Amino acid sequence: MDRLIEEAAERIFADHVHKELLDHADAAMGGEFPTVLWHVIQEAGLHLVGSPASGTSAADIFALVKVAGRHAAPLPLAEILIANAVTDSEGLTTIAVDGVAPWARAADRVLAINGTLCSEFEVVPGSNLAGEPRDRVVVADGQRIDVPPDLLQRLALARAAAMAGALEHVLALSIDYATTRQQFGRPIGKFQAVQHSLAVLAGEVAAADCACAAAAAAIGRPGFRDQAAAAKARVGEAAGFAAQIAHQVHGAMGFTHEHSLHHFTRRLWSWRDEYGSESHWQERLGQRIASDGADRVWEFVTSA
Repeated sequence: MDRLIEEAAERIFADHVHKELLDHADAAMGGEFPTVLWHVIQEAGLHLVGSPASGTSAADIFALVKVAGRHAAPLPLAEILIANAVTDSEGLTTIAVDGVAPWARAADRVLAINGTLCSEFEVVPGSNLAGEPRDRVVVADGQRIDVPPDLLQRLALARAAAMAGALEHVLALSIDYATTRQQFGRPIGKFQAVQHSLAVLAGEVAAADCACAAAAAAIGRPGFRDQAAAAKARVGEAAGFAAQIAHQVHGAMGFTHEHSLHHFTRRLWSWRDEYGSESHWQERLGQRIASDGADRVWEFVTSA
């Protein structure tokens, strides 16, 4: 991703995404759409990253989504970027899979995964475990457009990229807490057991980042679907371990509403199941390997 775009995105999210905004966007607190943040994103042109005329690539979508995930930005940014790239348009277009779309209540258009693009639709509000709007949509007649055959894999990788960003923030929060929280006269980070837990957490974060980077680099190549499946599965596993370790390190403090940790761990728990859980993609990879036969397993692994 262009370094200037990444730095601009980092500044925007750092300036505009804070705990109060996340609380207000939570469905349990009313599910308020972050209009100001969305307008800033539009003014910066970040909603067009990955679009044909933007001068950016499809891989840049996932890099930007990772930055957003690092801040738990309460926008359907992955869906907006992928939809705008597919339709070569701009605006707030979300994507519906199995009739459910993130933030459909605030969207201008809904793109169904089968290629139906609709600007008139009914919304039944819903949310995921993290309190992010996940609305069921009933679409009227819409136009049919061509969508990439790997659209679901792109969505899965986008969710994995957001998780990789959130994992980085969870690690940073855990390290900061371990170095400042005093117990028995010294920071808890000085205890070997806590150091070991943080090392395991850092390993999971690194593995998630590598899996996403490999898949993003494979976009447009024959092995992309397999790489995206592997990334979503691996990052999902990392999310489970990381959330557990982070809450252990934070102790009771991490479970409180006042602490920001829950905004990230609840998203990790939710996102690992969206666009296919670990078991879903592991099964697909297993079927893929089995169909090639035992003699081609090594070729499959090395070619990926």
